[in-house]
Amino acid sequence: MIYIGLAGWGDHYSLYKGETGAKLQTYAGHFPIVELDSSFYAIQPKRNMEKWVAETPERFQFIVKAYQGMTGHQKGTDPYETKEEMFEAFRLSIEPLQKAGKLAMVLCQFPPWFDCKKEHVQYLRYMKQELRDLPAALEFRNQTWFTQEMKDKTLAFMRQEKWIHSICDEPQAGIGSIPTVLESTQKEKTLIRMHGRNVHGWNDPGNGKWRDVRYLYRYRTEELEGWLIL
Repeated sequence: MIYIGLAGWGDHYSLYKGETGAKLQTYAGHFPIVELDSSFYAIQPKRNMEKWVAETPERFQFIVKAYQGMTGHQKGTDPYETKEEMFEAFRLSIEPLQKAGKLAMVLCQFPPWFDCKKEHVQYLRYMKQELRDLPAALEFRNQTWFTQEMKDKTLAFMRQEKWIHSICDEPQAGIGSIPTVLESTQKEKTLIRMHGRNVHGWNDPGNGKWRDVRYLYRYRTEELEGWLIL
């Protein structure tokens, strides 16, 4: 089964035709899955998850982006005293999705500075342990994980630790981007994320409008057709 969806549901204005409410319900009428990115900025209250469960069809699925404190993106004061407390809060937050059978996976996207070295491998093992039995996808933003020397080792590690491979189509713009590695690490699920190919905008913060710049790209038909062959 192939599910196709978008990142978030609030910003896709062409879907709503001026509507201000019921965006998730409208979105769910077009797509069977969504990437939940609000969970990256703050661990969501269970009531939010319960609301989203109620607003979507029975078979609808959520890809929940891991909280920024879990993946090293956190800036400023951490609201949690320990990492264990943080992971517990995250697990409790997404329980409604689990119970409803609507949790596709947790997406753990790491920053460009998270390179391939022993202490980071150890952290990935710790993180997988803290996520317990949650299906979790792993996405890197540093090329050192997929050098000629490390590629097979990285994939073997992901298989051993039961990480779902987040395969990316993205610009090849230096150390902070990864190649498209077409290998699944778990039989049940694989995640493919289409980030666009805006080479010049990938590493450009865009004067605070990073999202508008980084993902400002429209795929050409022949670029998408290349995925059909694969």
